[in-house]
Amino acid sequence: MSDQESNNCHSKSSTENGFQETFPHHTSKTCSSSSSCTTSLHLTSTMKPALAEELLRIELELCAQLSALKFSHPVEFVYSPINYAFNLHAQFVRKFANTTKKVIFLGMNPGPWGMSQTGVPFGEVSVVRDWLAISGPVSKPIKEHPSRLVSGLECHRSEVSGKRFWGLFQELCGSNPHVFFQHCFIYNQCPIALMSVSGKNITPAELKASESKTLLAICDRALSKVLQLLQVETVVAIGKFAEKRANIAVRDANLKSIQVVSIPHPSPRNASCSSNWKEIVLKVLENLNLIGLFAAPIKN
Repeated sequence: MSDQESNNCHSKSSTENGFQETFPHHTSKTCSSSSSCTTSLHLTSTMKPALAEELLRIELELCAQLSALKFSHPVEFVYSPINYAFNLHAQFVRKFANTTKKVIFLGMNPGPWGMSQTGVPFGEVSVVRDWLAISGPVSKPIKEHPSRLVSGLECHRSEVSGKRFWGLFQELCGSNPHVFFQHCFIYNQCPIALMSVSGKNITPAELKASESKTLLAICDRALSKVLQLLQVETVVAIGKFAEKRANIAVRDANLKSIQVVSIPHPSPRNASCSSNWKEIVLKVLENLNLIGLFAAPIKN
């Protein structure tokens, strides 16, 4: 870990399954890099920095709770990118989560070449670096799989799901990502990635029943807090698993005003819509009268 990272972190941990991460200090200080941490001047009148800080607090509290969990076979590796990639993740949140949101896009958990590298949900490296304009170093998980190495923005692998998801909104929003984030945000229901000894991804749904129940209940409670904090009106779940968890979180927190809908997951393994994913998603957004959010001028 670099000196800069050491200054930003303190250690709190569980070593089970290699899940020992550095937990960054919660701080209200803003990043000194104007190129990566300031938002568009058009948004300054509606910015609420405290909103982003509270979101980070909720996320770090969630990660602390998850770090105490113990996972049995086949889980051998647990990555918590909000912790080891906190530098990039905090830039993302402070830059794009400082206003309330009409819509939140909800994913499942980090992929190996997306959020596991960049700390950003569906965070394909080129999108994070070039479109979101987020930069900086990342640390590493304490126990790293040799075929799932974390190299941050220097990673040369591309996450197809992230490239497909953000590619659609780059087409709709143009060169300015604030057009997307003016009304929307993206969040993963579960912030950790789980892997077997071979490096195979293990989804929360594939855990043993008791472990899955505990993990998902903790994540659901955090999700309900995020929805209330950001004053979300519609959850667009990315895939059926995320849709199920969103419905449970909304129901259990009695958030009756929040609408939950879904779009197909952009994974190339989703054979039912691999060739026409974009067309399906555009149709859903049009039917929900959400498509206009991605062409509207940024409020002053």
